[in-house]
Amino acid sequence: MRASVQKYRERIVRGPIVRTLFQLALPLIIVQLIQISYNVADAFWLSMYSDTAVAVPRQAWPPFLFFSAISMALSSSNLALISQYIGARDSKSASEVASKFFTVSVLAGLTFGGAYFVLRPLIFTYIVRVPAELYDQVVAYAAVMSVVMALSYLVTAYSTILQSVGDTKRPALVNAAYLLLNTVLDPLFIFGVGPFPRLGVVGAVVTDLVGNILSVITLALIAEKTLPDLEIRLTRSIDFHWIVLNLKIGLPILVLVLSNSTAKMLQLRLVNTFGVVAATAYSLGFIAIDLSDATLRGLSRATAIMTGQNLGAGLFRRAREIALKAAALVFTLTLVGAATLYVFRDPFISVFIQDPAIHAETRRLLEILLWSLPFFGVMLTAMFVGRGSGHTLPPTLIGIVRLWGFWVGLGYMLACFMKYGSTGVWTAMALGNVITGLVALMWLKYGDWTHPVIGTRMPLRMCSQPK
Repeated sequence: MRASVQKYRERIVRGPIVRTLFQLALPLIIVQLIQISYNVADAFWLSMYSDTAVAVPRQAWPPFLFFSAISMALSSSNLALISQYIGARDSKSASEVASKFFTVSVLAGLTFGGAYFVLRPLIFTYIVRVPAELYDQVVAYAAVMSVVMALSYLVTAYSTILQSVGDTKRPALVNAAYLLLNTVLDPLFIFGVGPFPRLGVVGAVVTDLVGNILSVITLALIAEKTLPDLEIRLTRSIDFHWIVLNLKIGLPILVLVLSNSTAKMLQLRLVNTFGVVAATAYSLGFIAIDLSDATLRGLSRATAIMTGQNLGAGLFRRAREIALKAAALVFTLTLVGAATLYVFRDPFISVFIQDPAIHAETRRLLEILLWSLPFFGVMLTAMFVGRGSGHTLPPTLIGIVRLWGFWVGLGYMLACFMKYGSTGVWTAMALGNVITGLVALMWLKYGDWTHPVIGTRMPLRMCSQPK
């Protein structure tokens, strides 16, 4: 194994757990913070365009997630495979997996991006039932998102391959650079500043299109130059063994994402029944929630990388220790973020919303939901441990229960049958986060996930620390 990959491996399987987690997560956290900053800026400029324009991106997101399910499943399964082959010092197998992953990502991106474009009017009319005030803007916004989706499959593939060897910094820097570019371009395209066309709400997604084009080009160049021991190319050798492994590892994730996105579309349909006020509050509430869990996804992704490589190296006890320490870190940091946002909830809302009805609804959502977010953080950590270890079924089932049992099932019961209205929706979401977070913690501590899913060409050690 060449030094470029070995350097990352040694740090992950031998370094101090918490420090290594933060070292791997820091670039991802920075990108997450920039992403959140972009989302906040995006919401601000849209709110300047109109109060209800803030709701448009959230309406288009669940269907986008639905058609991106294959990308997420492929990313999860191939992160586990590549990272474990790297942990086992098998660069040849890692290269083969990376090429198959890349090839299928190209084909899937074109297929599902096209499907989203064609089906979007039906989705927003009959499934999501977008409020009439937002419909035309949402359909136009989603048309551009379908092109973004095709490109995002490639961005995800390159980022996953780089992260699998432990290089979280370069994908993070690329993402950060183009998010910053998007932040600058956003008001130019929304309001038509200077030579830029006035595109309104659609301008907010045109900047995403520009960023994804540049990200694909840059990540491809980085992968080619920095990972010469990993050959990433289009290939026809999509063999049965690789397909079976992807189904074994990725199918639960695919089911989860399809289930999640469908549940979120149905939940959004429920929210939309209470009109544009609830729909706008729902959208702004999620922007606020992103602020409170800014470290969550970076630490969770780093946890997946560390558990995958440690399992590949045969360090099973260390892998569980990593998972539990990561869950504790995520819970604590998310709690701090949620508490801070709770204190400043009114000033935050006032930055975006002048309408008193929307302000009051957003405030109610935050007061109910914020305190459940640390438990959601634990559940998401379990999701990524499942992806890094390749044992994705238990956290997938937990995630399905969270959305279908609580967010949709209990949400409809409280909102419609028990007549609590939108408050019932927010309450069901909070309960789902808390209960499934506790179940996920039990799985991390006692679950049977600490054995690798790959076959290795070297004996695996059963010790908790390398000699």
